[in-house]
Amino acid sequence: MSIIELVLRLALAFVTLMLLTRLMGRKEISQMTFFNFVSAISIGTLGASLAIDASISVRNGIIALVAWSAFTILLGYIDLKSKKVRTSIEGQPIILVRNGEIMEQALSKTRLDVDALNVLLRKKNVFSVSDVDYAIFETDGTISVLKKQMKQPMTKADMQVPPKSTEKFSLPTAVINDGKVNERNLEELNLDQNWLNQQLETAGVQSIEEVFYAEVQKDGTLYVDKNHDVLH
Repeated sequence: MSIIELVLRLALAFVTLMLLTRLMGRKEISQMTFFNFVSAISIGTLGASLAIDASISVRNGIIALVAWSAFTILLGYIDLKSKKVRTSIEGQPIILVRNGEIMEQALSKTRLDVDALNVLLRKKNVFSVSDVDYAIFETDGTISVLKKQMKQPMTKADMQVPPKSTEKFSLPTAVINDGKVNERNLEELNLDQNWLNQQLETAGVQSIEEVFYAEVQKDGTLYVDKNHDVLH
């Protein structure tokens, strides 16, 4: 295989993999279930073979990639429509701790020991099994934890603190990035350039070029980060 052919194969495999991965959706990388794991490995292997295996023609390599991706997309569609298929492909969540008690058979089924369980709990900021009411091993390998009531953090509802009514927006929204005004975000917030200029002037900013980042907070105030911050 010549260098030119190798480079062309690499470029073609890269572009094909990128396009097919986008078609398969974000779930393929965000939720690594058994099926997603097998699918990702297979597609990666097929892509590598297309790139460096001269015994495989470019046509056959692309056909294999497209066919496997189509199979993955089809199973994903069936997965959405049928709970039985979804269960058989992805499995079901398994309860590892129920009512504060460790389920030994569930640990054995998931091939976990108590040390591994403690590692998973610590990743959820739980450092003692005695603090746990329920712990569920999800199909993507993560663990969901419900602490005992006495170990849960106090909320505003527990303190009977009424919610603040000063929030004007649902989320903080950037209106200046790298010294450039994001007019689309301003429009979505029903704000304009005049409002932005007034807020910047109140913050002691004379020019938008002085601003690195500005964000409208949920209460309607403007957070401003200026350019050329000095490190001490």
